[in-house]
Amino acid sequence: MKYTEIIELKGHIIDSLILPRVLDTIMDMNGDFEILQLDVGKTKTDESYCKIKVEGTKELFDELEILGALLPRKEVKTKPAPADNVLPDDFYGTTNHPTYVYLNGKWIPVRNLEMDCVIVIDDNNNPICKRQGLVKKGDRVVVGSDGIRVEAPERPREPEDIFGFMFSDISAEKPVNSYIRDLALEMKKMRDDKKAIAHVVGTAIAHTGADEAFAELIRMGYVQVVFTGNGFATMDIEKQLYGTTLGMDKKTGRVLKRGYKNHLVAINEIWKAGSIKNAVEKGIIKGGVMYECVKNNVPYVIAGSIRDDGPLPDTITDVMVAQDEMRKYIQNIDMCIIYASMLHGIAVGNMLPSRVKTVAIDINPYVVTRLQDRGTTQALGLVTDPGVLLPLLVQEIKKIESDMGEQTGES
Repeated sequence: MKYTEIIELKGHIIDSLILPRVLDTIMDMNGDFEILQLDVGKTKTDESYCKIKVEGTKELFDELEILGALLPRKEVKTKPAPADNVLPDDFYGTTNHPTYVYLNGKWIPVRNLEMDCVIVIDDNNNPICKRQGLVKKGDRVVVGSDGIRVEAPERPREPEDIFGFMFSDISAEKPVNSYIRDLALEMKKMRDDKKAIAHVVGTAIAHTGADEAFAELIRMGYVQVVFTGNGFATMDIEKQLYGTTLGMDKKTGRVLKRGYKNHLVAINEIWKAGSIKNAVEKGIIKGGVMYECVKNNVPYVIAGSIRDDGPLPDTITDVMVAQDEMRKYIQNIDMCIIYASMLHGIAVGNMLPSRVKTVAIDINPYVVTRLQDRGTTQALGLVTDPGVLLPLLVQEIKKIESDMGEQTGES
């Protein structure tokens, strides 16, 4: 069945390719359109406006709303969840873009937004984003596409910072060195504005020796929360206790005889202490990333996986519980930097609202591309060795602070 509606587009709809994408979608889904009004901004700061008469299926209008089209105001529709963890068949699946529902005659922003979830209207008529596993029988789940507005991200005409390039293609040929200063400046601005930066850390940071630079970032106040896995946390502790990562000597790069069990011994020491924090307070761990997190009151979430050894007592082995623990911090962060971690990087990326400035740093372009393909389209990808980039990033931040006459707090 086909419907006819008048849709509106507002903002930098030409520069951001929103208008062409809307028209392409209409044609690809066998719809018809007539442009009724098109006002193009005359300066770089002016917004544009377009009114289009569209004829097409319900599925077409669902897609147009995801692209940012404004449809006539209709009250949002809900249906009760038939059972715990069970959704109505026509539930609305969220994106990570700012979303509003039209309820009782006004647009209300959806809280705790992330992609691939549903919207539940609570007892106070607040729209809340929830993962399916948290939906309870009787919850009012938003269905269909009526009364839903999505604000698609716009591409700035003249990028003012490193994130102005987030719409460009992933390439190992990007001038990474020129981005380091831009990233350092952005991080400095975030810290000065008391905004939160999350860091997702992979095992390569321990193997390459970049853990020392990351520990310095913590001491300097540029880390507000750390998301990582059992592997990195174990290697970080093993390195402090025995000078190895998975038995490889940190100075020579050689695998030591019988060094293969060092990580298991490290895990055992933490179990004897009871937790990483206890091991730090008892003087068992005297340095490293996890040590600096404890000493500087930086929270961390260690999420487990099927391949973990041990694991550490701090590792959350239930992945859904680990997700929910991360969500406690994600809604309050403003920037996220992902270092050499496909598993945890994509997982965290999927939970980030599109407003969060995101940087993925990996020597493998597939990891960065996969993150964007999976839906974290706001991510800026830097294809380079994070083990090399991190020390350079710290140096650049220190230089910026020095130029501004600041004390870095270096110990």
